[in-house]
Amino acid sequence: MRAIARRLYDAVRHLPIVSPHGHVAPRTLVDDVPFTDPAALLVTPDHYVTRLLHASGVSLADLGVGRGVLTEVESRAVWRRLCENWHVFRGTPVRYWLESELAEIFDVGLRPSAESADAIYDQIAERLDKDAYRPRALFERFGIEVLATTDDPCDDLAPHAALTADPTFPGRVVPTFRPDRYLEAAQPGWASAVARLGEAAGIETGTYAGWVAAMEARRSHFVAHGATSADHSHEDVGTQPLEDGEAERIYAAALAGEVTAAAGAALRRHMLLEMARMSCDDGLVMTLHSGVRRNHHRPTSDVFGPDTGHDIPLRGEFTDPLRPLLERFGTHPNLHLVLFTLDESVFSRELAPLAGFYPSVYVGAPWWFLDAPEAVRRFRSAVTETAGFSRTSGFIDDTRAFCSIPARHDMARRLDSGYLAHLVAEHRLDEDEALEAAVDLVSRRPREVFKL
Repeated sequence: MRAIARRLYDAVRHLPIVSPHGHVAPRTLVDDVPFTDPAALLVTPDHYVTRLLHASGVSLADLGVGRGVLTEVESRAVWRRLCENWHVFRGTPVRYWLESELAEIFDVGLRPSAESADAIYDQIAERLDKDAYRPRALFERFGIEVLATTDDPCDDLAPHAALTADPTFPGRVVPTFRPDRYLEAAQPGWASAVARLGEAAGIETGTYAGWVAAMEARRSHFVAHGATSADHSHEDVGTQPLEDGEAERIYAAALAGEVTAAAGAALRRHMLLEMARMSCDDGLVMTLHSGVRRNHHRPTSDVFGPDTGHDIPLRGEFTDPLRPLLERFGTHPNLHLVLFTLDESVFSRELAPLAGFYPSVYVGAPWWFLDAPEAVRRFRSAVTETAGFSRTSGFIDDTRAFCSIPARHDMARRLDSGYLAHLVAEHRLDEDEALEAAVDLVSRRPREVFKL
């Protein structure tokens, strides 16, 4: 099996990276400013790293979270915290990704520890002073062909326009429409956010119809700037429709600050159904990253803000909540609906059967807490027998940590090669078929599913 797996991996290891969902800021590539220091590059912005250190007793403040630009003394202290707690990452994919980044990007041969921390810091800092380690140079070195960012609907997308117009930049960076905050009518700040949406769209949002029209206008703006998908992340994927009068009533109550949590959720579920209708109209792929309790620890959120490591998975349910959407649009030729989950129990029970019938539905690759070796293997076992390989999305890295992109994609290529080798060894596939599947998962799947 290992010999077969190595042959398959050798065929895909150097293929270009197609990254259809991630969180790297496009301004990083526009400005091409050198990364400042090892801690700001590899520790502070990566909640995969900071959350486990926090669980081990290291405060987020001591990891530079929320502190802006660090002095060299502060950066070295953050880096030392990582190295002296290296043991807490044993057995985790974070350890694999960090080791890959250190060894393959920065030529580090030492194991991180309290004793080696300064030497490793110095070696990385010395590399970061070189032009070969600026963002654009690394983009090319990593072999990234397409990189999708995640963007606010009110964003003017000027960085994307600048990259598209720059003849010296060979890559393709596309925006992704992320309207979550504008759909959660019961959340604080929603009314002011919707007002900004209307200003950006040039459409009055004092009515429900105006809100819908503003969303359509901003989606058109994104399409004009190269977007191919819209991403949605809510606690559930409910898509129950409301009567027009009821939607207008709840919308008016929300603008007045008088909406209940239940009514706000009902309006969001109705609007998610509307978003599917819009995807059929404008062709944007619809991705659902659901089932997360955001900002689980409010004291941390109050001090450090969102995306600081304390978002926790919830139980997933898709079959019934998505039925209204799929009855209306599940066979529409323009709709690509990619379903992601943090609940492994729904892979075989709900997602694979849905993707195995509806031509619009694809099972998203293991995401977030599940983008780990054993979870990826379980995903392939759970999904393949019902939906095959062609009804899956291809790998997504979903990361803000720019230097972890190649490590994450390499891990996925190794794991899929291993899974395919297992099928070949059991005579369930011929090796030439496994080779086609390996290449398809890396190259064709993400391009076709995300319309790239």
